[in-house]
Amino acid sequence: MEFEELGIREECGVFGCIAAGRWPTQLDVPHVITLGLVGLQHRGQESAGIVTSDGSSVPTYRMHKGMGLVNHVFSEDSLKKLHVSNLGIGHTRYSTSGNSALENCQPFVVETLHGKIAVAHNGELVNAAQLKRKVMRHGVGLSTSSDSELITQLLAFTPPMEEDHTANWIARIRNLMNETPTSYSLLVMHNDVVYAIRDPYGNRPLCIGRLIPVNNEGKGKRLAETEGWVVSSESCSFLSIGAEYYREVLPGEIVKISRDGVQTLDIVPRTNGDPSAFCIFEYVYFARPDSIFEGQMVYSVRRRCGQQLAIEARVEADLVSTVPESATPAALGYAEKCGLQYVEVLCKNRYVGRTFIQPNMRLRQLGVAKKFGVLSDNFVGKRVVLIDDSIVRGNTISPIIKLLRDSGAKEVHIRVASPPIKYPCYMGINIPTKEELIANKPEFNDLAGYIGADSVVYLSVEGLTSAVREGIKAFKDEQNGINGKTRSSSQGHCTACLTGEYPVKLEW
Repeated sequence: MEFEELGIREECGVFGCIAAGRWPTQLDVPHVITLGLVGLQHRGQESAGIVTSDGSSVPTYRMHKGMGLVNHVFSEDSLKKLHVSNLGIGHTRYSTSGNSALENCQPFVVETLHGKIAVAHNGELVNAAQLKRKVMRHGVGLSTSSDSELITQLLAFTPPMEEDHTANWIARIRNLMNETPTSYSLLVMHNDVVYAIRDPYGNRPLCIGRLIPVNNEGKGKRLAETEGWVVSSESCSFLSIGAEYYREVLPGEIVKISRDGVQTLDIVPRTNGDPSAFCIFEYVYFARPDSIFEGQMVYSVRRRCGQQLAIEARVEADLVSTVPESATPAALGYAEKCGLQYVEVLCKNRYVGRTFIQPNMRLRQLGVAKKFGVLSDNFVGKRVVLIDDSIVRGNTISPIIKLLRDSGAKEVHIRVASPPIKYPCYMGINIPTKEELIANKPEFNDLAGYIGADSVVYLSVEGLTSAVREGIKAFKDEQNGINGKTRSSSQGHCTACLTGEYPVKLEW
């Protein structure tokens, strides 16, 4: 909840679809992509866009983009204009690099020596300023302030080994990956192919799903053949379109997805044998709980974080609750480990959000009371442990604590299911400046007193990483048993915002 209130947000989500088998397809590609983007709406709400193609030898590209939520940008009329298509890619955006403006809406489309390409990007390039200077020295003008346009222009460059009459897209993509180490998950559409690319550090997520048709005889039986392939920032978008999870795109992997299936073209290694660096806050907050990363469901990781928090920070109390609703799995895990009852103490008003109505001073002063109802019968006279995602600035949780005390709570103990954020992120997450973070202020030394709680304890960095990696080890052990192979269960994660240890050298 604290993240949501403070505008700490992921940059965007990408989604692609390609029909399998014979073309023209009966698969409604634009609607599939639209529903896929709705499933990724939590990753960005500023703009959305779709580019489709018929996939012919001289393909026709159709594009529609706009500001706002996916369902506001795409109407039935706009989708009809995209309809004669066999493949396409889409994007929903929150800007961390580049202004929130129509010119920065993705996907981007550019003409190359070998035809048009469309590009959708999730992440933020750590060396964007350096790349911008390089591109402009080559005489390339940029029409947007987005680092994603840099990727598009770099892909348009002709590699030295490429012949004029044929495009070597593997060489172009590999050249891009050598130019910038992180952070990006990319979809690149060219002619009849979608390339799915994840940076060598695997900082941003990307996964592939298989569309399976349903028997029309009324029994809803899923047929064996593949109707199409989809690729998404998160697997949570698959269920609503009738797709099943196939696999993740590996760090550094270049995957070609065509009507014929999925093919790995190359895996670009990290320099100096560095570990991978998947953003650990995808598990903590950004991803939907029903998404799968690294062989485990996000919900299960959050529950283990709560269990680990109970080991590290148990307190005498009567019940456990949460600030609705992303910290609920952690609260359930905490309650289970402590042997305490999980009880709801707050009821969220889902329709209080951004609005054109500007409240007067009296309504502003009500603050949290506009957003939450209090279930006071559940906690009057009781000691409450309240689980939250994080305390970032400290000015959001304080009025909630006061609301519970004023409504009869005997004690309010805050337990935070992630470590304190101390450093900025340069890889696609919008985090307040270092000076704004409560963990860097003198008030942090007496945080309980500052926010009005009886006690406050965060989960340790070690506790978070162990909760994440426990599920990865179990998954790899299971796979090793199935395949009869022995593989390392070690896994790297980016914890830079917690520790200040960035996975790559930052260049300005």
